[in-house]
Amino acid sequence: MMPIPKTGKDVRIACRQGSLVSNTAGLAPGFVQANLVIVPANFAYDFLLFCQRNPKPCPILEVLDKGSPFTSNIADNADIRSDIPKYRVYESDKIIDEPTSINKYWRDDLVSFLLGCSFTFDRALREYGVPVRHEEEGRNVPMYRTNIPCKGAGVFQGPLVVSMRPMTPNFALQATNITGRFPRAHGTPIHMGEPKLIGITDIQKPDYGENVSIHPGEIPVFWACGVTPQAVAVASKIPFLITHSPGHMFVSDWADHQLEGEEKIR
Repeated sequence: MMPIPKTGKDVRIACRQGSLVSNTAGLAPGFVQANLVIVPANFAYDFLLFCQRNPKPCPILEVLDKGSPFTSNIADNADIRSDIPKYRVYESDKIIDEPTSINKYWRDDLVSFLLGCSFTFDRALREYGVPVRHEEEGRNVPMYRTNIPCKGAGVFQGPLVVSMRPMTPNFALQATNITGRFPRAHGTPIHMGEPKLIGITDIQKPDYGENVSIHPGEIPVFWACGVTPQAVAVASKIPFLITHSPGHMFVSDWADHQLEGEEKIR
């Protein structure tokens, strides 16, 4: 049995060796996790503008040089072609592959974006006694497409995706205060309560991730999610795009507290 990775580097080495292909929820506690989006250079400015206009789902942590797969900021010389458990490769609105390495897809014109992830604040929630149901049940976090449109930028147009954590109303208020300290990991929730108000017709059937239990007296609490670019890619029919597979994140060398700061009200 593979030892449980304790650091971001441990996770990345396990991914590179092919021994870790599962979702990364709860792994390497205390280390920042990140979403990955890779686009051809001719779409990079539009995507950068899309992130700037939609900072809740797409908070930028690092942008790599064109053609370079190596990080220099969020982790020391990590290789984003192999250091994630599982990827998704899109052509237009179709997923053509979910490989554990993207070496064969790499091109010199690709630009990689690493975006904040809500797994970063899950540890803070646990420390204050707020339940994190997907970790309790050993599942990937449930994620849903909503009827909330993102602010478009060039070719990038489409719906906001949210992740969901069920909790009591009192815990939800506490979670709002805690996650507000992490604006570069999606910050405060965007909705609490009735899912249909944001276009989710069946809370038991997430569009990404896995279903989790909602106990009596709990409400669903929704955060903006870094899977949003995948829904946007499908809606916009981007000719070529690579992302992480939902829940299978890049785990960095940064400590969670490095993303703490005051969330600005927009």
